[in-house]
Amino acid sequence: MKKASIEELARAHDPDVIKKRLQQAPKSQNISDAVLGGIDGCVTTFAVVAAAVGAGFPASVALILGFANLLADGFSMAVSAYESNKAKQEYTQSLREMEEEHIDIIPEGEREEIRQIFINKGFEGELLEKIVDIICEDRKLWVDTMLIEEHGIHHQADPNPFSSAWATFVAFILIGTMPLLPFLATSLSMNQQFAISTALAAIMFFMIGSLKSLLFDQPYFLSGMRTLLNGGTAAALAFFTGYLLREVFGVTGI
Repeated sequence: MKKASIEELARAHDPDVIKKRLQQAPKSQNISDAVLGGIDGCVTTFAVVAAAVGAGFPASVALILGFANLLADGFSMAVSAYESNKAKQEYTQSLREMEEEHIDIIPEGEREEIRQIFINKGFEGELLEKIVDIICEDRKLWVDTMLIEEHGIHHQADPNPFSSAWATFVAFILIGTMPLLPFLATSLSMNQQFAISTALAAIMFFMIGSLKSLLFDQPYFLSGMRTLLNGGTAAALAFFTGYLLREVFGVTGI
């Protein structure tokens, strides 16, 4: 996240601005899903292309394997993103229901848990008891406090499982398609197609890394190069695996 200037920080910490901001519900974001989907889409698709080229297969095979992997793995990642976020929501809800039940069955025991939590924070005496009374007078605050302090479930915007899956899938398909495009140009030789595909994949890796730097205030060039290096290493492994297996099994192409 981009750092704010001193003037911007001062304005953001005006009492009225703080009050208004805290009254708003936290906003969910799917940036991390899109970044993960984009990186994985480019890595896995280009790895398939590199393996096919390394094994000596023609462009048609690289295209078939590449697009098949693009759709299947993209769908799989989207489903995984959906199920992961859905499971988080269900887990949080199950803990909330459990704490609600405990408050109904043994309220004094739950009050004592609140008391012990704030004793561990250094509160004592009348101030401690006042804190316990205030929290336990508000049932939602009571449950929220138990979720945060006992279970480590912090109050934040829960990602929508569907939007998370959609962001992952769209980024995977869009970025993952780039390394396949040169193989549609039948007028080019296989070496030319692969060279252009490599360049496109490198550009995608660097752009995604650079995007992360803009969003999370990381060094622009280093972030881009780190993502490029990781993706390039995965592609190189795939290429040499295909090449070695071709040599081992004597594959001469299809």
